[in-house]
Amino acid sequence: MKGDTLSTADLPAREQFDAWLDWHDLVDILPHHSWCSGYLAQRRSWQVGGCILSRVQMPPAHIERDKTRVRRKPMDHWVVTLQGQATTLSTGDKLLSVSPGTVTVMSLGRESTSDRAEDNRLELYISRDKFADIALALDRACGTALCTPLGSLLGDYLEFLERILPDSAPDELERLSDANGAMVAACLAPEQDRADSAGPQIDFVLRERIRQAIRRYLRLPQLGPRFLCRRLSISRSKLYRLMDAKGGVAHYIQRQRLLEAHALLSDLRVERSITAIADELCFADASRFSRAFRREFIASPSEVRAASRTGQKLHESSTHANSAAARSPYSILRTI
Repeated sequence: MKGDTLSTADLPAREQFDAWLDWHDLVDILPHHSWCSGYLAQRRSWQVGGCILSRVQMPPAHIERDKTRVRRKPMDHWVVTLQGQATTLSTGDKLLSVSPGTVTVMSLGRESTSDRAEDNRLELYISRDKFADIALALDRACGTALCTPLGSLLGDYLEFLERILPDSAPDELERLSDANGAMVAACLAPEQDRADSAGPQIDFVLRERIRQAIRRYLRLPQLGPRFLCRRLSISRSKLYRLMDAKGGVAHYIQRQRLLEAHALLSDLRVERSITAIADELCFADASRFSRAFRREFIASPSEVRAASRTGQKLHESSTHANSAAARSPYSILRTI
């Protein structure tokens, strides 16, 4: 799905701030610094059912939605924001100093102000009409920062949405909207029924965290179930349950190491020996590495390297081919 982009980059420097202000007439924006020499800012948005996800990048500013704008520009959408920089927020009698990476909940139906450093935030606008069933939880959360493990999960989920929406088909958006409501509800008011309804979304975000940790520490010899449990603060039983569909934790780690080895051997710029690559990726010795590699790719490491040098294409194993098969974003959300 193609997003809508507002950018001042193509405008003359002296017109950039005025254009940004005109585009955002729901609020007043007061820059922290002079804008005469230019005001580079951008907002990219995707509509998902009753939600709009926006990535906003702009210079430091004070942003205010005062009583006049609330009255003249009536809008009661909630705004769930993953803050990209340190931010001070206020609404009613609530004042928050928020660190980067924190999720906050505000409402366009209330007066509010924010002071933002160089900004790079991710916002989910939620329609009250479309999400009336979770209105009470959202209203109770307004003016708060979700400094909890579930709040952190919600931030990860917003970033996941940003990654998949550009490739989402129109017929998937309504189902994504349902998933968004369940995830937000569970993170705001995690009663058992809410948590159960968002179980697949919560499990997905946890799996994403596990995958990212494995990719980050792929070359670390200590990488394994115990390391991941400590790093991600999850129990061993939950880790095993989440990775069961992938053949288990150890199997998944080895497969990722083999895929990385395949990429290195196929890269003409990499001159390290096969033994050095096996050692780098924590295989006990070159012979074990070669056996595992051949089982995965139906070719030896030396054959893959030789093929990359001569421009030949080798037959890959069915498991490797299936992993690269195109899948729709929502099918990933439901099943992974």
